[in-house]
Amino acid sequence: MGAHQGMAGRGRDEIAGMVLGAWDAFLAQAESVDLDRSSRLPGWRAHEICVHLGCWDDHTALHDLIVSARAGAPGAPPDPDAVNARVTGAHRDASRDEVLAALHRNRAATARYLSEEPEALDTAPAVSVVGRLPLLSVVLGQAYELAVHGLDLVSCGAEPPPPAVLQSGLAALADVTGALAAATGTRGQVSLVTPDGGWGFVADDDGWQVRRTPAGVVDGPAVEAPADLLLDAASGRVNPVPAVARRKLKVHDVGGLLQLAPIVKEVPGIPGGPILQLAARTVGGAGGLLGRLFGRG
Repeated sequence: MGAHQGMAGRGRDEIAGMVLGAWDAFLAQAESVDLDRSSRLPGWRAHEICVHLGCWDDHTALHDLIVSARAGAPGAPPDPDAVNARVTGAHRDASRDEVLAALHRNRAATARYLSEEPEALDTAPAVSVVGRLPLLSVVLGQAYELAVHGLDLVSCGAEPPPPAVLQSGLAALADVTGALAAATGTRGQVSLVTPDGGWGFVADDDGWQVRRTPAGVVDGPAVEAPADLLLDAASGRVNPVPAVARRKLKVHDVGGLLQLAPIVKEVPGIPGGPILQLAARTVGGAGGLLGRLFGRG
């Protein structure tokens, strides 16, 4: 995967703080809401959001990833929509206590990996829903999913995720996008800029590097917006084009972003796909195509 492997190269201590902090914030949200309340996701209650993030006897996502990394990442990526439909259907009638217990089990499984599994696994490739990534990057990817679904729970009455969780979600988004750029041979860089600072990556023939960016600094290709809007745009919760028209989201160096747009063709459905396609839409006008590429996350 190259000499540089993004956030996986930073080690477990930094990743653990981000991921477990995101778990703790999401658990607090989940425990505060009525799980039967409808969410902003069509057909999904808070119940379904939480069920698909849980660890069940028939759904052990992190365990499966560890097995994949130990085996050398064989096989094809799973279809996330099919997996989500199976899990939410199987546990549609689970009680509130059972759903919350499943979330706690997944948090515990993550903590156990970070404290007990050999560190050599961190940079071993595992088959994720978007392709082969270093296992520690996939673990960090939980921070993105928990941040996005934490925003979903706001529509069910929960308090918003803390700013630190949103920043962790952006770090995970930058890391995964950089990894996929490197894996597809796409050179380039992009920053996700917020009023509180942000994250960016640079991908080249040596892999990808992820960096923290200071508040108010835009250097090269970037998408600028509040953190919650960036995550909503990246996950397809909102269409970024109207946000650009209202100046709530700003695009810097469209040409640089266009260099990364081919990633979406190579890896359909990646997180951040709508943001990468935004450059093409900005250039192409009304004839461009910007879809909801990542589904429910």
